[in-house]
Amino acid sequence: MALRIDGYVIVSADGMLANAQNVMPDELKFEGDKRFFTAALDRADLIVHGRHSGEDQPNSPRRKRIILTRTIGATAPDPTNPKALLWNPQGASFEAACERAGVASGNVAIIGGPAVFAMFMDRYDTFWLSQAPKVRLPGGAPCFPGVPAHTPQAILAAHGLKPGKAQVLDQAEEVSVTPWRRAG
Repeated sequence: MALRIDGYVIVSADGMLANAQNVMPDELKFEGDKRFFTAALDRADLIVHGRHSGEDQPNSPRRKRIILTRTIGATAPDPTNPKALLWNPQGASFEAACERAGVASGNVAIIGGPAVFAMFMDRYDTFWLSQAPKVRLPGGAPCFPGVPAHTPQAILAAHGLKPGKAQVLDQAEEVSVTPWRRAG
């Protein structure tokens, strides 16, 4: 199967992707990052996320997606979205879910949450880590299991990913995105 797997997240200075109520707050939303993220998802052949994640954009209903859940045995059509497939990783492999979704090759965008990101840590071709260094979310939801004891960067490095050159997305707020690529 010729799938390219890329992850996408924006995090606060303390490695959080949501606040203590498990909601992405407005303080973590920046136009530059939104444009970067939207363009990436528009290029993706498949979006993968958990039941509490999503991108909530105008093109969202047109995007083919797999939504992780434990409420089914293996895979099933999403009764609320004809472009979505529900997938329980305990009952079917990722490859089987992709096949059922009709995607045998192309770009797969993993957009969270933390448990979903963790499932693909050893499979990412690139993980796009956007950072908002002026934002702190005490008691928030960490982007990956292991944060805040370890930084998101340390976790990506521990899984064989190496940072590339950062791109500034919002100069005034110092928001940037760094591609973390698999070595070799």
